[in-house]
Amino acid sequence: MWTRRQLIDGIRWRTRTGAPWRDVPERYGPCDRLYDLFRRWQRNGTWARIVAQLQAQADAKGLITWDVSVDSTVCRVHQHTVGVAKRGTCKGAPGPGVASASAGEWGAQPSARGHRTTW
Repeated sequence: MWTRRQLIDGIRWRTRTGAPWRDVPERYGPCDRLYDLFRRWQRNGTWARIVAQLQAQADAKGLITWDVSVDSTVCRVHQHTVGVAKRGTCKGAPGPGVASASAGEWGAQPSARGHRTTW
């Protein structure tokens, strides 16, 4: 039988280390029980209430400084991703009902010297 305290300590260990659930030491309890408790509390808002309560207590004691930091970093999209169609459709690909390209159009082409090449 695992105590609730052991399970919470296991959740804290996993959150602090960032390790997969399966790597939580056995002394905290089975990883499936830890994950189930974590998800249940996440879904019903228990973790949010705990954080809000701890923040309220720390703020009342003056332990939190509420400074705002604004970062002016700009994140841009790579030039080749601009205008890309969604859902795997390629730009320039023939649409539905359009015949595919013939071998003469996409296959070997005569070079300047008359040789057939795909380059």
